[in-house]
Amino acid sequence: MTIKEVISIIESQIAIPQAEDFDNVGLLCGLPNRNVSRILVCHDALEKVIDEAIDKNCNLVVCFHPIIFSGLKSITGKNYVEKAVLKAIENKIAIYAIHTALDNDFFGVNARICNQLGLRNLKILQPKKNNLKQLTVFVPNNYSENVKEALFAAGAGNIGFYDECSFTIEGKGTFRPMEGSTPFSGQLNNREDAEEKMISVIFESYKQNQIVSAMKKAHPYEEVAHQIYSLDNQNQYSGLGMYGEFENEMEEKDFLRFIKDKFKVDIIKHSDFTGKKIKKVGVLGGSGASAIKSALGNNCDAFITGDLKYHDYFQAESKMLICDVGHYESEQWVAEQIFEILSQKISTFAILKSSEKTNPVNYFL
Repeated sequence: MTIKEVISIIESQIAIPQAEDFDNVGLLCGLPNRNVSRILVCHDALEKVIDEAIDKNCNLVVCFHPIIFSGLKSITGKNYVEKAVLKAIENKIAIYAIHTALDNDFFGVNARICNQLGLRNLKILQPKKNNLKQLTVFVPNNYSENVKEALFAAGAGNIGFYDECSFTIEGKGTFRPMEGSTPFSGQLNNREDAEEKMISVIFESYKQNQIVSAMKKAHPYEEVAHQIYSLDNQNQYSGLGMYGEFENEMEEKDFLRFIKDKFKVDIIKHSDFTGKKIKKVGVLGGSGASAIKSALGNNCDAFITGDLKYHDYFQAESKMLICDVGHYESEQWVAEQIFEILSQKISTFAILKSSEKTNPVNYFL
């Protein structure tokens, strides 16, 4: 199996185009057509992880955080990023990063946190905006089912936990074939009436090319009449963060003890107590200060994330308990998630989890 084929498996489970625009996901270095010996899964592809890959004969490292982010103009080994990348290249080891594609996935990083906490009725905390589009296409009646099937197979009509969603209206279209055309029906220079159906489907914007291509391939007309609209609808099944509810509410101090145990941390930084019991909880793995207002807007009793700054805690305004469990700690299950995705689909060679500690934060207690 090649690196390209492994990537295809990953991306069939996690849609890479749903990553944030600022992110650097995908294959960071390595040749896509090289055969894979073994895969090493990790949180961060640091130099010591590359050393582990060399030692264990792994030539593909699949990581969460991208080691190459931005502004890298040369690779000379002058810092920890360049040392890791240079060693990977010299030893023919490819690095693939998944990062915010897994963050934004409905079953990704934040879903795992919620599942670890036992939260129910899960919803996206910050739904992605402006990534939904609508396609309408006009098809002769006898070909409408063929075109619909092609659209569905290409990924159109998926809405949350439903697929093959569409709306159809019957009507009559007109056209007149001119010189140079090869009409499916009708005669040159004569206006033709056609019994047609207007099919409408919704899709995520990153699927547009494959959907339009599939539509045109299945359509009998030489010129396919269709429109594509950008929608302002939020995508309720893709975005950063998640929130849900406990079956039973708990006191604030009991809640802190609970998450301290679940995240296996010795210290939790938090805002002032509100005096309210905790029932609805928002989470965002990694650096999540940007979601505090969203958690408040969704009436969360508590919000769990990492990397909060001094002034972030003031945003609680005695309405919500804000908790910082640490960046790495909030994402501690991502390597396990990536390992599970690959293990379920690949059985022809070994997939290993890195044993290296990559969390740079230590505590003196």
